[in-house]
Amino acid sequence: MDLQLQAEILLEKLNEIKLKNNDILNRAFRSIEVCRNLLSLFKKEIIANEFVSLKQEIDFFKNIKQIPLVQLIYFSEIHSLEIQFPKADKKAQFKFIKKKIGKLNRFFLYNIDFGQYVNSKATHFDKEYYTRDYLDTYHITTSKFYFQDPEFCTPRDMLLGKFKAYNLLVVYLDERLFKLKNKLNGKSVKSNTTEKIPWPFTNTDWVELVYALSFAGIANQNDLSIIKLSNKLQEIFDFKPTGKIYNTYQDIKNRKHSRTLFLDSLSTSLISEMNKSEE
Repeated sequence: MDLQLQAEILLEKLNEIKLKNNDILNRAFRSIEVCRNLLSLFKKEIIANEFVSLKQEIDFFKNIKQIPLVQLIYFSEIHSLEIQFPKADKKAQFKFIKKKIGKLNRFFLYNIDFGQYVNSKATHFDKEYYTRDYLDTYHITTSKFYFQDPEFCTPRDMLLGKFKAYNLLVVYLDERLFKLKNKLNGKSVKSNTTEKIPWPFTNTDWVELVYALSFAGIANQNDLSIIKLSNKLQEIFDFKPTGKIYNTYQDIKNRKHSRTLFLDSLSTSLISEMNKSEE
């Protein structure tokens, strides 16, 4: 089983859930469900098939498992928050959100060393943090169990998941707080939408561009998956890719001649215009 492919498919499912559910509680519930299902599938797979190398095990717990795990923690927190959210009294709502943000800040402060390790993209403790062999030496530091099992966790993979999910949660709470502040002050929140640019090219061209930008470093700098990067570009271009992005990428890789037809055409167009301007 291609675990990375399954993780990419999950991101597509989560995006579909987002598009179909305007209500945040429904979206959170459905998202939790698909994330749990994939984590269960992952667990069965790694128990049935041992990792072929230490590098593969680290990659799974540090990267691949994090995709459903981070989303599971994020939407679990949102689901809990929205159920408990005060139904009336704007000041009580404001206090509720501020208290939640305070808890997140305390989490980041308590785990400041680990946070610096993650943000600096260091790797020197990866063997101890993201393999199961060190569970007895490096004890699990998180006390809240979202999806925890000695056969399916490492000393820090859950903490990494919480760290990434809580960063997303801070953004969610900041947006909640911003809207609430405007309501308290009697202001309406203005829409920030702008007209999108038409995409006159093909679906395959889109995938080629997304992967090129990702591999050029945009994804690493902003912690974006292929699907997230594609979604960000959809905020600029009036286009929605069809089919499975990963499958289209495989077709691009299997081209017999140039595997970068779209990028080649962009380069040709640019050079052509440069030559014209010099005539």
